[in-house]
Amino acid sequence: MPLGVVMERRVSDSQWIVFDWRVVSVLPGAANIDDWVELQKGDDWVQYHAGTLPLEIFRKETEGYKYNLSLEQPSVFVVLREAEEEGEEDLMPFLVTVCPYEAQDYLDSGEEIVESVAMPESVAAWLADYIEEHHVDEPFKKRKLKAFDPRKEGFDKAPPPIQKKWNKLAHE
Repeated sequence: MPLGVVMERRVSDSQWIVFDWRVVSVLPGAANIDDWVELQKGDDWVQYHAGTLPLEIFRKETEGYKYNLSLEQPSVFVVLREAEEEGEEDLMPFLVTVCPYEAQDYLDSGEEIVESVAMPESVAAWLADYIEEHHVDEPFKKRKLKAFDPRKEGFDKAPPPIQKKWNKLAHE
């Protein structure tokens, strides 16, 4: 499902940066665009359709999707990267996902920025249908601890030769 990413540029109050950028929404079924398209404008802000990205979902990640839909406000996560070319835009949309675990992985890398926006109802309904069709509960398997045997770990062996020499020098 293609999702258009809507980003807002606001005049910053900071003395170090001119503009603040943030993702404000996603547009389900948006057309592909080559350049950013201005959608709305105010006194100190402008909203752009910054790009259209495919929302890809996978059978093995249905647990994350299910968790997302169980939240009071399900979210679409937009992964942003710094723009490679000098220009007006500082950040570029790179990926959209509805799996909070995948979004967390991108946050952990420290190289990308991840922002969340409210999930549109049409996306939530589409995702719920997918979960209904493909989700399989995996039973929890508790690991059993193995008994510790120090003889198997090498604690009953004599110290290596260098250790014997060091001990001999220490006692002289």
